Amino acid sequence: MCLNHNDTTPNPSHFEDSEEAVAAPAHRDIAWNDYKDLITGMRFFDPHIHMVSRTTDDYQAMHQAGIVALIEPAFWVGQPRTGLSSFKDYYSSLVGWERFRSSQFGIKHYCTMGLNSREANNEPLAEQVMEILPLYIYKEGVVGVGEIGFDDQTPAEEKYYRLQLELAKSAKLPVQIHTPHRDKKKGTERSMAIALEHGIDPSWVIVDHNNEETVKSVLDKGFWAAFTIYPFTKMGNERMVKVVEQYGPERIMVNSAADWGISDPLAIPKTAALMKMRGISDETIRLVTYQNAIDAFGKSGQIDVTDFESGYAIDHTEKFHGNSILRGGQQPSPAKDSLVIN
Repeated sequence: MCLNHNDTTPNPSHFEDSEEAVAAPAHRDIAWNDYKDLITGMRFFDPHIHMVSRTTDDYQAMHQAGIVALIEPAFWVGQPRTGLSSFKDYYSSLVGWERFRSSQFGIKHYCTMGLNSREANNEPLAEQVMEILPLYIYKEGVVGVGEIGFDDQTPAEEKYYRLQLELAKSAKLPVQIHTPHRDKKKGTERSMAIALEHGIDPSWVIVDHNNEETVKSVLDKGFWAAFTIYPFTKMGNERMVKVVEQYGPERIMVNSAADWGISDPLAIPKTAALMKMRGISDETIRLVTYQNAIDAFGKSGQIDVTDFESGYAIDHTEKFHGNSILRGGQQPSPAKDSLVIN
């Protein structure tokens, strides 16, 4: 099969035959560099971003934009895993190398652990994954079980969603729900109903990837409503501004879900700048881009804001299993504006 690298077809992991796939609205471009001074001094917490898919440049840009902490949910990596060992290595990286790599750029790294809904459909492998999950969810820095829930809303997805809800209950951890890209409203309602059926307090559940169609029900039922600012396939930040204007900041949080697709690890600071431009108060911005994520995932007992609120100490002499982010005599921050690469 020949791959067309110029193909601009939307990422199929985000929707296939989606009712949400609509033409991108025309808008006036606003240059980020012209407005980032509006958020100087603000701190941001990204509660959903997949840094295993991102570069060191992203980490540097995030740190410079004010992101001080993040949560990396376990997710589908773009192609099906073929064996249990690949899950083990991936989970280990979330509490190991990726956490170390993040620290080297001044960002505190947390994660959630779970069997994603897409790979729950491989039941023989899913059964094996469920056996090892308890080995990881109790590790330091694991702030929840996630991201779990529905993709195609199959019986297998429901089975492993329910099993992981019980796992979260026994571990006393928050739950991070992935809502489906197809038939989102039905999937969101089903996800919440099942969580309530299992006796989980909705204040311990973060329902992710909301939109204007789902937010009212999520908030009315007492769950946290997370919104993903992701080009075309989820929410744009102009829409996000309108949601906050309508509903206020209570139990609402913003994330980037930046991954291996066309996504933006600076989605939160950019959204904060746009909110500031549109007259939303600094306190509201602080809640939806920082504090609410801490309050929701802090129920895990794993988040101590003193670890990052006063700046995260960076020690570039540190190594992880003998490995460093630096090579030879590399400097941590090369001059990226220079034509010459030394």
